[in-house]
Amino acid sequence: MIYLTGDTHGGMERFQSKEAKQLKKGDTLIICGDFGFIWDGSKGEEKHLKWLGKRRYTIAFVEGTHDNLDRLAAYPEEEWNGGKIHRISGNLIHLMRGECYRVEGKTIFAFGGGESPDIELRREGESWWPQEMPTQEEIAHGEESLAQLGNRVDLIVTHECSGRLYRFLNPQGERSNLLGAFFDRVSESCEYRLWAFGSCHLDKRIPPKTRALFQEIVPFEG
Repeated sequence: MIYLTGDTHGGMERFQSKEAKQLKKGDTLIICGDFGFIWDGSKGEEKHLKWLGKRRYTIAFVEGTHDNLDRLAAYPEEEWNGGKIHRISGNLIHLMRGECYRVEGKTIFAFGGGESPDIELRREGESWWPQEMPTQEEIAHGEESLAQLGNRVDLIVTHECSGRLYRFLNPQGERSNLLGAFFDRVSESCEYRLWAFGSCHLDKRIPPKTRALFQEIVPFEG
């Protein structure tokens, strides 16, 4: 079974919850950005990563705006279920931007990244990385990956939502960026059963086919 949850921000509580303890061998838990455990390379952080990698289920995440993207890019790449990943530790993996995967017969399109809302409080290379926003090449790769599947997938997993949905959820917000515009195009051109994202720190179904996730762990039944 595939399960989904929102930002964990380096906290162990989600993985020690009653819901997480019910996950079985062969299950996959997907985190919609801001994983937060890859940050400073401390001994405590490495201990947590090893513990997470030893879970009987697979933990897969897309990056958000609270992940050390320099450290993340240094992990080895490999193929997993039809797409490229970074293998972090054991059963803990990072789903790379613009890749498509087939898990339990379901097709999944992953595209992490975002725009830090508090960028003025961050320090480049320490708490903020310019590559949190995608390049044109990454967007083109995402478009090609979807085109190869006929622009039809079962599940889309991102950290940010589309630009239109962001403006709907934040009526007074004026943010406009490359990623939101790309997701607008995806929402128009791609057929999907569910789009899950985590940036709003909200557990809410958004009809007809979107789900904002934060603390809940929910099954994707396709």
